[in-house]
Amino acid sequence: MKTKHTLAAFVALMIAALPALAAPKWYTDLDEAKAVAVKENKPLLVDFTGSDWCGYCIKLHAEVFDKPEFEAFAKNYVLVELDFPSKKPQPAEEKAKNKATQTKFGVSGFPTVLLIDAKSGEAYGRQSGYAPGTGPKAYIEKLSAFKNTAEGRAALVAESKKASEASAKRAAQGAKVRAAIEAKDFDAVCKLLDEDFADAQGSRKAVASINKALMSQRIDPANKERALKWADQAVAESAGDEKMQASIKQMRDRMAAGTNLSQPVPVKPATEAKKADKGA
Repeated sequence: MKTKHTLAAFVALMIAALPALAAPKWYTDLDEAKAVAVKENKPLLVDFTGSDWCGYCIKLHAEVFDKPEFEAFAKNYVLVELDFPSKKPQPAEEKAKNKATQTKFGVSGFPTVLLIDAKSGEAYGRQSGYAPGTGPKAYIEKLSAFKNTAEGRAALVAESKKASEASAKRAAQGAKVRAAIEAKDFDAVCKLLDEDFADAQGSRKAVASINKALMSQRIDPANKERALKWADQAVAESAGDEKMQASIKQMRDRMAAGTNLSQPVPVKPATEAKKADKGA
């Protein structure tokens, strides 16, 4: 009996002494990672992240990259993390190289994950953003759909072109809205918002209406009746989405109370804020 206990204790001790499964290695230097990827004949998986400020980036790491399913998937890639922190210290050279890579691949949002052929340096897959709750399985399926072939790269180029055109269209539309606001042309603003939300369905229509209410306040703060009219319409259109409707109702009540929600809240200088805190 004593021998059995001794053996069991020895086995438990040996198991405890075994190293934990190694987490995937994330390189922070793309050139170094590229050399490894060429040697191992693997593509690169490059994560553009904001590790200390981007909530969706943090969620992506916690819900996908830190999971065993991703660790198994990652064996087929050389992983690279290009960080764009807000406050975390970062060497100037690393910061400059990351920025250059961001510009080269036209990355405009975080998180963005690129799949890159190590030998050619061409991207063949791009996954932008992360919806919390997606999890490793669904995210891996999205990445696996990208193919490192001529057709796959051509598809990515076409997709990037489409996204670039959409971005340019949004910028042009934004310029028109700003011009209409400066001209105090509320009807023109409404027309532009209707164009933007032409395909809106369900409660999404409420977004256009509440924006009209806000633009009404901005163009003519004295016209409270018009702003409330659009706010009331937004409340009605958001039926079915309790969270959105509650938020819009709150905005509507504040408008009714005389708050101009279209105006930014003034920020007090630090010296004034300290005086206020001290009761000066």
